[in-house]
Amino acid sequence: MAAPIIGVTPMFAVCFFGFGLGKKLQQKHPEDVLSYPQIFAAGMLSGVFTTGIMTPGERIKCLLQIQASSGETKYTGALDCAKKLYQESGIRGIYKGTVLTLMRDVPASGMYFMTYEWLKNILTPEGKSVSELSVPRILVAGGIAGIFNWAVAIPPDVLKSRFQTAPPGKYPNGFRDVLRELIRDEGVTSLYKGFNAVMIRAFPANAACFLGFEVAMKFLNWATPNL
Repeated sequence: MAAPIIGVTPMFAVCFFGFGLGKKLQQKHPEDVLSYPQIFAAGMLSGVFTTGIMTPGERIKCLLQIQASSGETKYTGALDCAKKLYQESGIRGIYKGTVLTLMRDVPASGMYFMTYEWLKNILTPEGKSVSELSVPRILVAGGIAGIFNWAVAIPPDVLKSRFQTAPPGKYPNGFRDVLRELIRDEGVTSLYKGFNAVMIRAFPANAACFLGFEVAMKFLNWATPNL
């Protein structure tokens, strides 16, 4: 739990910052309304931004989870795991799985934000502004956006977790070796391992995430309108 908890606050801060930057880069004027493909592109940029935080956190989390299930105690906690990874392989050991994290987060983040904005527009009553959307509708939009996000993210996430927990040198060609082995041994459906558990978590977690974001933005716009 420690690794994701430590990383979750800066990760979401960077995620929403990347999305906002992606939108601004495509706008000639702040009032310009972006198309859904443009929102998707802005979301993909947020996925690039979060990879630097997500990769080491995911690497440590996966190793500690595997350790717990195996019964062997190599790492006493998140910091000990990071220290030993650095001693064994340097910074590359901590950032093992970066490419697969990008393959997961870039398209998934694009889908995440595009779906959220699309649903907000659909759920906004006629004659009302999107900024006036009620809390239940924000929760629905955020929750469904989380489901769409993970529908895209699960296959590369499975590959990433397998790669990050493998012994050094097991997959010399990276994700291609992982994909080949996984399909050969367990079939294509293995790419959606944990689908039900992920989807049960995805709706409430992301509903709360977007509600928190909307509330925080309203508060900041009120408290610091010129910031």
